[in-house]
Amino acid sequence: MSQFVFLYRSTPEGQQEALGTPERAQRSLQAYMAWIHELEAGGHLAARGQPLERTGAVVRGSAVIDGPYVEAKDIVLGFIVVEATDLAQATELAARCPIAQGGGSVEVRPVMPLAM
Repeated sequence: MSQFVFLYRSTPEGQQEALGTPERAQRSLQAYMAWIHELEAGGHLAARGQPLERTGAVVRGSAVIDGPYVEAKDIVLGFIVVEATDLAQATELAARCPIAQGGGSVEVRPVMPLAM
């Protein structure tokens, strides 16, 4: 099995749509947790990851830019690490993520093994 990072992306408007009221936030959380439990039960969840704050900085050369997504139309909301046999299986797992079905996206990136 290989590891893959799932980066959750959405626009600020998409995030507001999913979380804008207590009822929508509760439904979104329930759908996400059900998906996480499905990954865990299937032996695919390697690390639960963390949600990310909307603030941050980008360091490019000697320049520091406020906000980690100043050049992007979407924001990175969080991540998890999954185990899958290959990119195709990881992509199938990501396709069931509620954010991907609700206007956001899941970027699937293989974790490169380091030879130590």
